[in-house]
Amino acid sequence: MTDTAIAWDTYSRQRPERRPTNARGETTWFNWTQYADHGPGAELLEAPAGGRILDLGCGKGGNAAHLAALGHCAVGVDVSPKQLAAARERWGQTAGLELHQADAVSFLREDQEGFAAVYSVYGAVWFTDPALLLPAIRERLRPGGWLAFSQRPPVEGCYGCQASYIPRGADEDPLVVKRWDYEPDGWERLLKEHGFTDVTAEVLAAPPGKRTTGTLIVQARA
Repeated sequence: MTDTAIAWDTYSRQRPERRPTNARGETTWFNWTQYADHGPGAELLEAPAGGRILDLGCGKGGNAAHLAALGHCAVGVDVSPKQLAAARERWGQTAGLELHQADAVSFLREDQEGFAAVYSVYGAVWFTDPALLLPAIRERLRPGGWLAFSQRPPVEGCYGCQASYIPRGADEDPLVVKRWDYEPDGWERLLKEHGFTDVTAEVLAAPPGKRTTGTLIVQARA
């Protein structure tokens, strides 16, 4: 197992399971932010009915399962065996859902079918070098398809490749993974440089009564 897979397996053990239902009583739903019952839904993808949609860094599969429940062909990719095991346990019988263990760039380079939309929720777009990932996404997005992703806004002055620390036991050093942080205009510039159009990037404020940290949400068309 790669060091990256070990890191995300460790992270998986620290994450709570998705609730059985959300505030509206739905058993599947789409969530772009770190807050429950907050923010937009799958409509940001503007995917055609039955379209093939790729989740880069699908984790435990809740967002991809929702898209499958809507009738899309939802493809989830993650490097973590434990994340995928949890996804298969809960969502494995969902029609239209595919789950694959792979890193994002390798999967995109090997895919032969293409996608109506690609997305990442605090996932692989945040934790993969955009110089490698964005061209691979652009190559596999069908004309007019949308890339959308969300992540935590950057710390002021800390841009580009940064370190994220995943804690382990009390007597163990944390595991380290790389992430890529940019202000909204930085993501806009990068996406346009790689051939994307109609780029928007903005920070959605946290819901009232929560911490002040919002969610950076980015959309771009192939």
